[in-house]
Amino acid sequence: MPRLTPLALALSSLLAATPALAQQADQPTESKKDARTLDTLIVTGTRVTDRTVAESQSPIDIITPEVLQSTGTTELATALSRALPSLNFPRAAINDGTDAMRPAQLRGLAPDHVLVLVNGKRYHLGALVNVNGSQGRSSSPADLNSIPIAAIERVEVLRDGASAQYGSDAIAGVVNIVLKSSASGGSASATYGEYKEGDGGKYQVMADAGFGLGAASKVHLAAQFGHQDQTNRATPYSGAQTPTSPPVGQTVQRLGDPEVDNHSLSYNWEMAATDYLKFYSYGIYTHRETLSNGFFRPAGDSRNIPSIYPNGFLPQIFNTSNDYQFVMGMRSSIGETNFDASYTYGSNDLRFDVKNSLNRSLGPSSPTQFYAGTLKYTQHVLNLDFNRPVNLGLAYPATLSYGLEWRGEEFEIAPGEPNSYINGGVLFNGQPTPSGAQVFPGFRPSDSGTFDRHSSSFYVGLEADLTDKLSGGIAARHERYSDFGNTTTGKLSMRYVFSDAVALRATASTGFHAPSLQQQYYQTTSTNFIGGIPYDLVTFRVTNPAGIALGAEPLKPEKSRNLSLGLVLTPANGLYLTADAYRIKVTDRISLSENLTSTAVRTYLNNNGFPAVAGGRYFTNALDTTTTGIDIVGTYTWKLAASSVDWTLSYNYNKTTVDRVAPNPPALTAIDPNALRFGRVELGRFEVGAPRDKFVLGAQWNLGAWKLGANLSRYGQFTIRNSNPTLDQTFGAKWLTDLSASYRTGGWEFALGADNVFDTYPDQVIAPNTNSGQLIWPTQSPFGFNGAYYYGRVSYKW
Repeated sequence: MPRLTPLALALSSLLAATPALAQQADQPTESKKDARTLDTLIVTGTRVTDRTVAESQSPIDIITPEVLQSTGTTELATALSRALPSLNFPRAAINDGTDAMRPAQLRGLAPDHVLVLVNGKRYHLGALVNVNGSQGRSSSPADLNSIPIAAIERVEVLRDGASAQYGSDAIAGVVNIVLKSSASGGSASATYGEYKEGDGGKYQVMADAGFGLGAASKVHLAAQFGHQDQTNRATPYSGAQTPTSPPVGQTVQRLGDPEVDNHSLSYNWEMAATDYLKFYSYGIYTHRETLSNGFFRPAGDSRNIPSIYPNGFLPQIFNTSNDYQFVMGMRSSIGETNFDASYTYGSNDLRFDVKNSLNRSLGPSSPTQFYAGTLKYTQHVLNLDFNRPVNLGLAYPATLSYGLEWRGEEFEIAPGEPNSYINGGVLFNGQPTPSGAQVFPGFRPSDSGTFDRHSSSFYVGLEADLTDKLSGGIAARHERYSDFGNTTTGKLSMRYVFSDAVALRATASTGFHAPSLQQQYYQTTSTNFIGGIPYDLVTFRVTNPAGIALGAEPLKPEKSRNLSLGLVLTPANGLYLTADAYRIKVTDRISLSENLTSTAVRTYLNNNGFPAVAGGRYFTNALDTTTTGIDIVGTYTWKLAASSVDWTLSYNYNKTTVDRVAPNPPALTAIDPNALRFGRVELGRFEVGAPRDKFVLGAQWNLGAWKLGANLSRYGQFTIRNSNPTLDQTFGAKWLTDLSASYRTGGWEFALGADNVFDTYPDQVIAPNTNSGQLIWPTQSPFGFNGAYYYGRVSYKW
């Protein structure tokens, strides 16, 4: 664990203190169940305790449990992506650990440009850094799916830069998950569904309940258990029949969702020690097991041992993930100064096991299962937050907020068992064979290690209603990191009310994303044979001497400049419409380079103290990008004689351009003047890999005990680039329709639904990119490629 600094010690001392003065209201009243309620009090993006959605100076969405459960999905991130057009959550496949911990993008930026909070406290990152070919490559974000839907009261999504308020990561926005906290009542539900093809069966059972613990204390508990079967949309091999190919006409590959088992428990506790002091705590534990697939190895392939797999084999990766989040704190006040002191612990560990595989270099005695190592990320956070009213001679008192934060982080790579990475020396037809477990060679002792850092920060903000029509805010934050130094960010915001029907809002901010420990210190090694000689191909950590020889440098923070301008319209009773345009410029974006493995690179490394290294890749600050777009959100309640229809309309247009690609560092240029650190495939992920736009139109007819729902979604085009430009492919826009119906009687509710009812698929991949006809669906599709999904749900509330 990182050593506590003086600031951390001071914060922990204050956390242990017990003031006995007037109590601040810690949480706003529970929001109404209608997701379109404009007078819901918000706690994200503002320190003012009575700010509502309609009064927010920044665009913010409120997503209720009813919205999260209005589709058949059992994943939080999928539910959010269907409710928010600016959120993209593709279904990666054959992407190693990314299959188990898929990344989500907000406004087309990196997945780790979104800060995730739970009850306003920073949620931990996942241990995984995405290094394969999915959207979000090079990122190490928090795992939204590790937070159980059963525990959620609402989700507040701030679509605006907020680093000056919350610190690192809040470049694209903030997702704040507010947990259920009532002292009574609860719910239970059971959901089952499967795809039209008859696979991918999913069940989820969840329950929550509130309990009063005497007159002054309460706790709300939640539990969630689920299972998901694999899907497979691979097609038969259609290439030429050769000794090293799969059998023609047979489907041997798997392309689809992995098998998943998921279990979560949570609590949210509060105790009023006196009329003036409140203690609180919450905890979340999630355990998930994911079984995903690699590429098929045919029987005659040099990577196979026929005596073990006479018909070839499909290797699998079994990931075990554990997430822990624990928070404890207290709220009180000193005179008019309210304060909140808290400690947060969070961690994720991700274990890699390889199944149905072998280590070819061990020969017929090779095991078929391997432990390949574990990644672990841990954070400790101490917060001390203050706010108080100040009289500035305005129409109303302003709110002054300020605070301190200390954060310690640790990242660990634990090596796998030796058989998962060694070369046993067994030849194939007189030639050396690959080392390590097929599909995922284990982390080696040379890759392993424990790395840590700490940071401390101070922020200050002022929000005020300057007049009856004009409100504004200003915030600044200074942070000091033990590894890369200092950074300062700021934000200005305003809102002007022209009339009861028209308001204008605008923000300007700077932000940053600190390079994660995962990006700085992740390393993995595989062995290839060149001319019969073994060479290591390495994803270098930035401190690796061989990587430094190829131009690797210490990572700098990514920095952003964010401008937004929004129009808020309430032209009629029940009608609410917002349009927010934005421009986000990010410099020094962190990305994973191409593999640098030319003959010149290998020769240089061999002659300069790295005789067994063929080359590799590393993370680096090499790109500047500009993202522009617009979010449009509208809601309307149409009241009829004996019923009502709730309409929602959402649209996002988003475009990212790469403004600059840094030239190769002098060290690399001297070795190989023709080296290419960033190719067109990687740049394409930034510019065209996500949908250019997304449209959602929803309607829910409320007729007594019945609710009938329909959602129409349009996903815009996206492009997958190839190293050969003639094989680039643009996938056209697609429309999807979701239908649902529910009936409530007493506390019971019965629901049936169909997602993608018309069984829409993305365009098929062009023939040269299908691996001889086996992989015909694009894994970057924003809505997947599984087809229609049907589900039923039974729930009870008390």
